[in-house]
Amino acid sequence: MKKTVAAAVAAAFVVGTASTSFAAANPFSDVPAGHWAYQSVAKLAAAGVVEGYGDGTYRGDRNITRYEMAQMVAKAMAKNTSGVNKAELDRLAAEFRDELDALGVRVAELEKYADKVIWQGKIEYTYKNHKTDNVYDSNHTRVKQDDWIFRFEPICEVNDHWTLRARIDAHVDLSRNASTDFNLVRGWAHGEYNKFQINVGRQPLYTNEDGIVWDTEYTGADVSVGSKWKVKFYGGRLNKGTVAGTRRHAGAWDGRQDGGDGEARFFAAAGAEGVLSGNDPSSFWAANVQYDQGETGLFGGGGYYQVKDDDLKTFAYTHDGNTDKANIWSANLGYRFTDKAQLWGSYARNTKADFEDRSWQALFKYGNLYGGGNQNTKRGQWAVWAGYKELGSNTSLCAINWDDAFAGTKGFVAGFSVAPMDRVVFLAKYFKGKYITGNGDAERLFGRVELFF
Repeated sequence: MKKTVAAAVAAAFVVGTASTSFAAANPFSDVPAGHWAYQSVAKLAAAGVVEGYGDGTYRGDRNITRYEMAQMVAKAMAKNTSGVNKAELDRLAAEFRDELDALGVRVAELEKYADKVIWQGKIEYTYKNHKTDNVYDSNHTRVKQDDWIFRFEPICEVNDHWTLRARIDAHVDLSRNASTDFNLVRGWAHGEYNKFQINVGRQPLYTNEDGIVWDTEYTGADVSVGSKWKVKFYGGRLNKGTVAGTRRHAGAWDGRQDGGDGEARFFAAAGAEGVLSGNDPSSFWAANVQYDQGETGLFGGGGYYQVKDDDLKTFAYTHDGNTDKANIWSANLGYRFTDKAQLWGSYARNTKADFEDRSWQALFKYGNLYGGGNQNTKRGQWAVWAGYKELGSNTSLCAINWDDAFAGTKGFVAGFSVAPMDRVVFLAKYFKGKYITGNGDAERLFGRVELFF
């Protein structure tokens, strides 16, 4: 690494304080007023970017490490509130990204001073091979799918407390040679005030049961408060077709890998009982309490979800088919033995439903890449997991049921994920089980490649 004096000049350029009108007292005894780097070192000392040594010297002839330079870059970027010299800022941020990450500094957070919008996203390829036994005869049905997703997830920093976020997806279904235009899937505002957080808009709905109840979007608001103990209240409307009363118990599954609307989620299988999803959205509200003591030890909590939708008025949901409500209670509990080893489970029950009214799972996982990656995934991260799932159709109303187990089935699951390169993830899952209602086996092989940018 270059000498600290040269590094200070580069950092001063990023800070953008090169005004000739600047004057400061001599900060270090070994950087006299006539020194060629005096102005840059003085500016950085006044800004708090460099501190020198306890004896009042700067020692500019000493070689520094990349981590020391990364500390200077991080402080300089934080001081660059005007966004000047953006090209140099971006170059330094890219050069020292790994060191900044190791120091606990998220480059994306620092870049808010250099640009209003951060563009990130991923390209995702998914393969599925799904087999079921038809409930009416001894025939088997096997469906294969290939699907690409091109996703943008822009982030806009409004100020120190508010951030705007969005998700924009385009799909290419290679199985059908069909594609979609880019669609705005999510768009919401996130506010954060110490231990108090608020979200407003079209936002993700993924709750603490790890996907056995919800993995979708809703339009509304939520508020949460706390750190180790966190309480959250939220409510709004679910998209049309998300909620329907049904029982899955038969053959040909051919829904999209992301499920699409409720008709694709619940009624693509021949022999499923229930009412087709209507055009009206569902209203919903919920409360959730969670405890998490840290990297190791116990964590868990409970939740309550109330949903109202006329599509629940079916004899596949209750015996008399006259209720439009779902009251779902949930609990989750886990234990982290280390930062990699974890045993946990979750349970949910819909007290309004008479059929397929419960969902639960118990899993053990080891590693630091469970379930997929993100923009911060590093080469060499990996995880393996195995367990058991049961997903009742009338409790897992819009669950993460398209990877391994799916609505109306129960059985064993296993999976692994690995990152062969930074921001590149290979993921595989396997499910072997039966339908909850009726006869028939079900099996699924799932594979995915994720490339984040």
